[in-house]
Amino acid sequence: MIAAAAFIIVLLVIAAAAVYRHQCLLKDRARLMHDAIRHRDFSFHLPTKGLLFGERALQEALNDMGQEIQKLVARGEVESWQRLTRVLTHEIMNATTPIRSISQAYLARPDIKGTPYEEGIRAIRDTSTGLATFVDSYRKLTQLQDPVMKDIPLHTFARSLASIHPHLRWNIDISTDIIIHADEGLLRQVFINLIRNATEAGAKTIGIRHIAHPQAPGQGTPAAFFKLQVSNDGHIIPDNVAREIFIPFFTTKPQGSGIGLALSRQILMMQQFSLSLRERPISGYNVTFEIEDNRL
Repeated sequence: MIAAAAFIIVLLVIAAAAVYRHQCLLKDRARLMHDAIRHRDFSFHLPTKGLLFGERALQEALNDMGQEIQKLVARGEVESWQRLTRVLTHEIMNATTPIRSISQAYLARPDIKGTPYEEGIRAIRDTSTGLATFVDSYRKLTQLQDPVMKDIPLHTFARSLASIHPHLRWNIDISTDIIIHADEGLLRQVFINLIRNATEAGAKTIGIRHIAHPQAPGQGTPAAFFKLQVSNDGHIIPDNVAREIFIPFFTTKPQGSGIGLALSRQILMMQQFSLSLRERPISGYNVTFEIEDNRL
């Protein structure tokens, strides 16, 4: 009897230790997700190994929820920047137009020509003209054309990109029967922006990989497109820069406009796609962007 009681006590102690260890594991998971949300990082994807079936289902739901929140946040940021850009361009153009007109009128006056005032007025005119040109170039953020959607053979599309950039090495992992439904011209502009950024960061190799959704219909249908990974071996993007790269006008390049990635994200959102920077690049590359179909 004593031996049996001792055995039961040992089992209870082991079970209690296992339960305590499991609860500590769940607590650590909660802390990690809390920290991720606090830092506005919704790309967390915690493993489900070692969890009970109910906990596993909950963790999978939280992982999926994080990805959906990330998409919603990205969409909200794009819409906010659209409104801000629209207001700023309107106000700046309203301010610069009369300045240009008045300064041009003064430069045409005979009593101004050849005087010390002419150089100063010309500087005012040129500055206001340059500012107006600068602002006008950003109107594309709020005045994009409506997409003209059609079926596009994805492999052929990727090969056409490779043909106009023969100086780069290309790794294209896309089945020849994959079709996506998008505006080809706008989609091409997105890839041109991604490739330009990669080459300016020293990239020599570009990789494009298609990942089908496990629940998508058969190959060769528009819905079969789920995710594209566009990778390069250029310079690694630091974490502090990665958080800002989709903000309009943010750039780390001396001559950069800071509009390429913001515009690309907006173009894709118009077609129900999302654009994000993968937290960890895929093997063999330093940077990976992901384009996902939000219709699935």
